[in-house]
Amino acid sequence: MSEHQDQEPQAHKGIFLLPNLLTTGGLFSGFYAVVASMNGDFKLAAVAIFIAMIFDGLDGRVARMTNTSSAFGAEYDSMADMVSFGVAPALIAYNWGLSELGKVGWLAAFIFVAGAALRLARFNTMVGVADKRYFQGLASPAAAGIIAGMVWLGSDYEVVGHSINWIVAAITIVSGSLMVSNFRYHSFKDVDWKGRVSFLAILVIVLVYVVIATNPSLVLFVIFAGYAISGPFVTIRGVRKLKMEHVVGDSDDADFDSSNEAKQSTQDKAETPKEKSDP
Repeated sequence: MSEHQDQEPQAHKGIFLLPNLLTTGGLFSGFYAVVASMNGDFKLAAVAIFIAMIFDGLDGRVARMTNTSSAFGAEYDSMADMVSFGVAPALIAYNWGLSELGKVGWLAAFIFVAGAALRLARFNTMVGVADKRYFQGLASPAAAGIIAGMVWLGSDYEVVGHSINWIVAAITIVSGSLMVSNFRYHSFKDVDWKGRVSFLAILVIVLVYVVIATNPSLVLFVIFAGYAISGPFVTIRGVRKLKMEHVVGDSDDADFDSSNEAKQSTQDKAETPKEKSDP
């Protein structure tokens, strides 16, 4: 009788529909990007990666707003991100411009996949511990944005990827390496999205949308590439003396000179560790 009572609550357990539905949408977009690249439709494949980013940005926020965060959702989100921002961009880059390089081509694509996997694993182990204002290493969606933006830009300007295969290989390897680096990137999680803003701020946001709409492939590639470059500058500015362990190594090796950030990190430890978040 007691065993039946212990098992009964388990039968009522389930998963929250809305956030996991959004996560599934991101997973589908990543898988569709792979299929599109195999069919030679590289522009559509690149657009699918950016659509996956939208789903990835929504699922965690919806889960927190509706109080439907769960350990299952966090794990499912990481697995979906591995497909959408790890495997899919690497295969797109390989099919578009790396396949004719032989071993160098698929090794460059693997470096990106491995970087995304290590980046997501490290992020999951640091949730609730690291300073939420910064990412350690380039976030996997941003790295995927560089690859997708490059392919989209090349498709718009009718550039054959195999004609610039060494450039594609270099960008793919650097993007994958930045994900496992110790460079710090602003996470923008300290922005008060619920607060009031001036009319000028709304006008600036509208202008940003207009600029992106004029040439989305070029603007998105420049934005994500600029964000990737910002990491080393932020890191160099924030350390007392730049050492090799500030670039690669464990998070404990980084000696950042900021007492306020240490205080903020201590406060973040008290927050709930298990919630969906941007990797």
